[in-house]
Amino acid sequence: MKYLLSKGSLPLLARLAHQRTLCAFDFDGTLAPIADHPDQAGMRKRTRDLLRRVASLYPCVIVSGRDRASVLKKLNGVQVAGVLGNHGAESGKTPRVHREVKRWKSAIEHELDPLPGTLPGIWIEEKESSLSIHYRLCSQKAEAQRRILAAAAKLKNVRVFGGKDVVNVMEKLAPHKGDALAAERDRLQCNWVLYLGDDENDEDAFALAGNIVPVRIGRKQQTHARYYLRTQTEIDDLLELLVHLRKDASSRKAASNSRRPVSYFDRSKSAGGRTTRQDR
Repeated sequence: MKYLLSKGSLPLLARLAHQRTLCAFDFDGTLAPIADHPDQAGMRKRTRDLLRRVASLYPCVIVSGRDRASVLKKLNGVQVAGVLGNHGAESGKTPRVHREVKRWKSAIEHELDPLPGTLPGIWIEEKESSLSIHYRLCSQKAEAQRRILAAAAKLKNVRVFGGKDVVNVMEKLAPHKGDALAAERDRLQCNWVLYLGDDENDEDAFALAGNIVPVRIGRKQQTHARYYLRTQTEIDDLLELLVHLRKDASSRKAASNSRRPVSYFDRSKSAGGRTTRQDR
């Protein structure tokens, strides 16, 4: 993996600033620090201000494991080109209300019923089209994860994947983050993608084919991401750099256009489409 904020990576970022680049971000652990409870997570003011500036210069989307409504609330008014929730399955265009989610929750609760007394700190977050079983606050995390995975394995036609102190359950054929990112790239007609995430459910996005710069928050040996940031706080440095490089690219383009020789056609346009006496 290469460090994205190194001097060696600067030409790549400069190239993205000159292209039709889609900037895509996970939320928790990427735009916002990880919190003990999802409700407590939020962007720092500087991050929010910088994201607003980046979104005014590049097409930007958020692809999160959260419900889409939750992400919109956390953005606190920052206008982006798209928000996808539930690990990419929820776009807002077509409601994906699954009756199965409640059944999954009941089945998991039944299997884990003995746990609250012996392994406190486990709780189930029910979303529109997925479940997240959290164990961040459990003191015996390894045992909690083992039991949660064993319970989830009894469900049929689901996709089970982990995360940072969480186990997620989704419909087996539901779109993942890679599917969602590809669709947004096509919709916004971008020829490059910069994607930042921090967790296991970002690997599908990291593995997207084509002109993509996949960036992981935190270096890891086994990952599809080819670049990394050392810590979540460095997201601010990257956002600021993206703003600077885009403005620099726009200035260079404007300067290049101003030096372009004036043609007969340009003079005609400046004269309202009529040739002057000197031109005739």
